Amino acid sequence: MKHKIKTTKTAIYHSEGDLKTAKTIWFVLHGYGMLAKYFIKKFEPIVNDNTCVIAPEGLSKFYTKGFYGKVGATWMTKEDRENEIEDYINYLNQLHDTIIKENDTADLKINVVGFSQGGATASRWIANGKVTPTNFILWSSSFPDDMKFESFGKHFKTYLLYGDKDEFSTNKHIKKQEVLLAKANINFKLIEFNGTHDVPLKILIEQTKINNW
Repeated sequence: MKHKIKTTKTAIYHSEGDLKTAKTIWFVLHGYGMLAKYFIKKFEPIVNDNTCVIAPEGLSKFYTKGFYGKVGATWMTKEDRENEIEDYINYLNQLHDTIIKENDTADLKINVVGFSQGGATASRWIANGKVTPTNFILWSSSFPDDMKFESFGKHFKTYLLYGDKDEFSTNKHIKKQEVLLAKANINFKLIEFNGTHDVPLKILIEQTKINNW
C-alpha cells in the first residue's frame, strides 16, 4: 500500500544582480540535467544596475552518467508526477514571495524563462502559482500536454523561441505549439534563430533589446 507524508526540503537558487533596486527580475528555469549555478551564467551579460536574474534549481538531483561524476537536476519525472508538480509549484511560489519582498521597486517587470524541461515547469507555475509575469519566454521548449490554458493569463506577452538546428524541436513540434496557443486565444510571438538547443548569448541580448524584456 502506497503512503505519502509532507516533509521539508532545502531548495537551492542562484542570483545575479542587486535584487533590492532592480526594476526587472528574470526567473530562469533550467533544462533537464542542468544545475542552476551553470545555467545562470548564460544570463550574466544582461545583468546591470536595473536587472537581476534568479535561477531556481530542480528539487531532484542525479548523476548524469552512471553512479558518480557530473550531477544534474530535474524538475520532475513521470513517477508520482502530481505530487512532484505540486512540490515545485509550492517551492517556486515561496521563492517568488521571498524575492519580491526584498525588492523596493513599485513598477516591477518580471520575466519568466523556461528552457527545455524548465518550460513545462514554468508554464504550470504561471497557470497555477503566484507569479504574474510581464513576459513569458518559452525557450527551446513546449507547453505540457495537459496544460490548462483557461488558467493561463492573457495579460502578459508570450514568446516561443527555437533554434533552426534544434534537434528536439521539429517543424511539426513547433506547429503543434502554435495551434495550441491559437485555440486558447493566446497572443504570442514566434522567434526562430540560427542555433541549436541552447540559449545563445547573441540571441538573448538581441531579443531582450528588440522586445524590451
